[in-house]
Amino acid sequence: MRSILVSLLIVGSMLLGSAVVSAAEQPDGTVKMTGKSIAAGVGFSWGSGVLTYKGKEYRFSISGLSAGDIGISSAELSGQVFNLKSLEDFNGNYTSFGAGITVAGGGGGATMRNQNGVVLNVVATTQGLKFKLGVDGMKIKLAK
Repeated sequence: MRSILVSLLIVGSMLLGSAVVSAAEQPDGTVKMTGKSIAAGVGFSWGSGVLTYKGKEYRFSISGLSAGDIGISSAELSGQVFNLKSLEDFNGNYTSFGAGITVAGGGGGATMRNQNGVVLNVVATTQGLKFKLGVDGMKIKLAK
C-alpha cells in the first residue's frame, strides 16, 4: 500500500510540475468559487463562481467527479488564472491531482489545467469531514 501511495504522489508531482506557472508571471484574471461535494469512493461536486477578466465579471458553473473521496464538504476557493488568451478558453475540463485530509475546517491549494492550456492556481477553505486521495476533474462552463 505504501509503495502505491508513493507512486501516486510522484506521478501527481510530475503532473502538477508541468502545470505550475512561475510566481513572477502576472495573472490574466482571478476566480472566486463556492461548491459542495459528497462522496463514498466516487464523488460528485457542484458549484458556481465568478471569473474577473479584463475588468469584467463572468459567472460560471462547476460540476465534477472525484475518485477516492469519502465524506461531505463545502468549499470556498479563490485564485489566479494564467494562460487565458480569450474568454472562450476558460470553458473546459480541468484536472488536478492531490492527497490530503480536511477535518471540521481547513485549507489546501491546487493547480488545475484545462485542454486549452488555461491554468488555475486556487486556494480553498473547506468545512466538513472529508478524506481525499485521488485524481479530480472539474468541468467549468461560462454562463450565457
